[in-house]
Order: sequence, then C-alpha cells, then structure tokens
Amino acid sequence: MKNMKSMVKPDSHNIMAPKTVGQYLFDCLKLEGVTEIFGVAGDYNFTLLDTLESYNGIKFIEGRNELNSGYASDGYARMKGISALITTFGVGELSACNPIAGAFSEHIPIIHIVGSPPEKDQKEHKLMHHTLMDGNFDVFRKMYEQITAYSAVLTPENAMIEIPAAIRVAKEKKQPVYLVVADDLVAKPIMVREVPLLPPRTSDTQTLQAAVEQVRQLLEHSSSPVILVDVKSMRFGLQNAVLQLADTLNVPVASMLFGKGAFDETHPNYIGIYLGSFGSTEVQSIVENSDCIIALGLVWADVNTASYTAKLNSLNTVDVQPDFVKVGKALYPNILAEDMLNAVKNIGYKGQGLLKKVDFPYNLKKINTDELLMAAGYYPIFQQMLKKDDILIVETGTFYNGMAEVRLPSNVTYIGQGGWGSIGYATPSSFGANIAAPERRVLLFTGDGSLQLTAQEISSMLYYGCKPIIFVLNNNGYTIEKYLNVKTKDQMYNNIPQWSYTKLAEAFGGNAFTTIVRTNGELEQAINQADIECAERLCIIEMIVEDSMDAPENMKRMRNYMLKQ
Repeated sequence: MKNMKSMVKPDSHNIMAPKTVGQYLFDCLKLEGVTEIFGVAGDYNFTLLDTLESYNGIKFIEGRNELNSGYASDGYARMKGISALITTFGVGELSACNPIAGAFSEHIPIIHIVGSPPEKDQKEHKLMHHTLMDGNFDVFRKMYEQITAYSAVLTPENAMIEIPAAIRVAKEKKQPVYLVVADDLVAKPIMVREVPLLPPRTSDTQTLQAAVEQVRQLLEHSSSPVILVDVKSMRFGLQNAVLQLADTLNVPVASMLFGKGAFDETHPNYIGIYLGSFGSTEVQSIVENSDCIIALGLVWADVNTASYTAKLNSLNTVDVQPDFVKVGKALYPNILAEDMLNAVKNIGYKGQGLLKKVDFPYNLKKINTDELLMAAGYYPIFQQMLKKDDILIVETGTFYNGMAEVRLPSNVTYIGQGGWGSIGYATPSSFGANIAAPERRVLLFTGDGSLQLTAQEISSMLYYGCKPIIFVLNNNGYTIEKYLNVKTKDQMYNNIPQWSYTKLAEAFGGNAFTTIVRTNGELEQAINQADIECAERLCIIEMIVEDSMDAPENMKRMRNYMLKQ
C-alpha cells in the first residue's frame, strides 16, 4: 500500500480509498493540463460522464455530434498541447474516425476514450445495440489501430499501466491514442501498480556530432543559406529553437504552406511562404537558388509543395525531422530535432540577413471602399485587421490558400488542416480553440460550402458563451473544387443550397452581431464593429462575392499549371 498516498483524490485529504478507473483516468488527464473534455453522450459512456460530472477540475463539453467534437478536440489540442474526446461504442466512435484520422495525419495528440458495453455481456458475446450483431466487441478497436499510435482495453487491473503509457505515446509521437473501457468497469477501484519510469529520450551523441560536422562543411562553403520552416516544427514545439537559430545564423527564413504560423512573421529575416511555382517568384528564387537549405520539420506532400513544383536541391538540403536528420544523401537516425538545432546554432556561422527588402503580396495598398468584394481587396483588409495574440482558424479551400500569404503579427496562433484537408474542419476546430483560450480573440475564416457541413457547432459556441468573429465567404459553392477540376465546367455537384448565414445564430437560439457585406468599405466597417461586439457576443460577417471564380493569385497560378498539364 506504499503508493496509496499518490492515489488519493486531489481534493480529498482524509479518504484513503483507491481511485476508480474513471477517477484515475481523469487524474492523469488533469496532470497534462486538460481542463475540458469534448464528446457526445451515449448509454455506454454514461458511467464515464457521471464520474466526470462529479470530478473537480475537468468539465465535459458536449458537441452536436461526434464528428464535430473530434474536430473541436483537435483545435483544443493545437492550443494546449493535448486534448481528450469521449464517445460511445460503435456509432459514436465511428463518427469520430474522420477527425481522429486527421489528427493522426497532422500530428495532433488526442486521447480518444470510448465507453463500451458491460464486460459480462461482452464475454458472453451477446448481440448488443451499436454493434455489428456478430458478438465481436473488438472490431472497432482494430479499425482504430490504423489511425492511432496506441490502443488499449482498460481494466481495473491494467489502468495504472495502460493510461500513462497511452498518454506518453500521444505526447512523444504527437498523434491520437485510443482507450476503450466497459461501462461497468469505470467505477471499479483500480489495482495499485508500480508505474515504470522511463528515461527521457536522448540523441545519439556520435551520430549528432557527425551530422553537425557535415552541416558545418555545407555552411562553410555556402554564400546564400536559407531556413525553411514547416509544420512539424510547430507540432513538436520547436518554435523557440527555430527562432534562436534564425537569430544566430542571420539568414533569410521562409515558411512552407503547412508550416504557416510556425515562425514569427514580423521577424526582419522572414521572407514569406514558399509555394513553389504558385507563390511569390521572389521567395521562390531565394529558396531555390540557395546553396544550403536548413529545412525544419518538412513534409514533402502535394499541396505543401504546390503540386511538387517546389524544387529543392537535395544535396544542399539539411532535413531536420523530430527524431532524425538527413544531410544531402546521408541519413543520421536517433537525433532529436532540438539537439540538432542547438548544435547548428553553435557552429559559429553568421550570415548577412536579407540583402534586400522583400515585398509581401498583401502589404497595404490603397483600397477602393466602393469596389465589390474580391480577393485582391479583402485579403489586404484582413492583414490590416489582425492583432498580436489573435487565433486564426482557416478552412480548407479558398481561405486556406488566400490567408497563407497574409502577413501575421507576432504571437498569432494559426490553425489550418493542410494535410488531411477535411472540408468543414474549421468551424468546430474554432469551437475547441475558443474553449482552450477564452481570453484571446478568435477569428474563423470559412466558406459557404464548408460551413454547411458542420454549422451545428455555432450552436455549441453560443451555448458555451464563445465569442469568435466568423467570416463566411459566400461565393456560391465550392470554389476550390471548381479550380481543381479543370476538365469540365459548371459542375452541378459543386453548387450548394443558399442559406441565410446571418440568421443561423437566431435559429440556434443565441444572440449574435450579424451583418452582410458586399463592398470593401462595408467589410471594413463590419470589422470595426465586430471588434467592439466580440467582447460581449459572437459575430458573423457574411461576405457576398459575386464572381464565384474569384480567388487569390496562388490559386489562379495553380489552375493555370493544371490546365497546362
């Protein structure tokens, strides 16, 4: 009983009873800073939710469906580093497959907890509701093995081993994990076990020295090095190390599309987004003519490389990944990224910074307030409205491409699902971000088509007192899909019903500031008013864009490239 003291409930000083499976689970999550858990109630998770209701320090946040709750837990994890999701067996957990697969793809740690039928019924292979009617209760866990980094069936006997193990894997790999527990076991006392303490991960010293020596030789013969920042530097918490490296080396810094927001865009050496042939020709020239590219957390995917028009000389590239480094053709395993960045910082190289000032696409131009809304006008307006500490969530599609080249103020959190790219992600993700950081201004940029997939979560935002400013780009359908399909025109499947977006708040029973804008001037006025209103209530600004094929320049270049192909 020597561990009994550590098993006492945090708010209890006299009771020495062992924790239940549910209490211990929530204790472990609380230690990780989780103060809210998302999900949807179902009869197989009632005991989990009853335990949570009486637990001090974590609140249950119920979404309108499991798909949205999964996206919300994704947005929450991007803000706080980790999150949790509770669903019921079968029907609930399968609805959450999409967001959990997205979190696996995007390196987002979510602890997915599933309440399953009573253990006795499972052992007898009874035909229970929410099952495939075949007596198999392990089929969904096996499905989840493909889209999670760890899975376990919790019991009172293994809870003290499996729960910390799952959380550790989620934190190390930055990916979701899956825990399923029978409804009748949640309130059972756990068996007190010795939890093994694993040593912290470290780099292989010799391999690290060899990699750094090769980088030293590259830099010594380099006249135009560049740092290229991508998404995994953000996911694995390397932003400060990257910033220090940029300050020390004093070389130009560009971001990849997926890595938007990973580097301080007010930094004097920042040159913008590297989008291959679809983006700024100036940035493309600086990056592709570099004789030493230090790439941090690079993901060489189709969207991220602008249909692979991005051209990096692999012989001159230092590819720093979370747990290995590649320099030219040489692979150096078992090196932690932070150790590598610190070692390169100490090489002693000092560059000349930017040789000339780089022009950003949306730097303030004179805006004609009477002009109808078009991308060329409203993106500069968005750039002007942004503030330090804002949280920006951009939807897959037109906004994801256009907002990429908006220059961000310092300490802005930028959220977009570039790799998985599930349309409808941004609205419930914004809900999760709001819950995680209620003191910060949240700006959601979504399209009319995307919003129609997950609009229910505006109801949750109103219910839980969230106050984001929501920009709805109403351009009559799926513009990004129209751009991607160059084979045909006027496809019926890219059209959508016309909704009254500003009336959604009223339909959901909430109070919101809403307005419809059609010109640059009206948009500026609406932004100014929403900046005041968002202190008290949610805001919806519907932007009417007459030309459904209007889009930012990088999308136009993408379409021209695809037409030539």
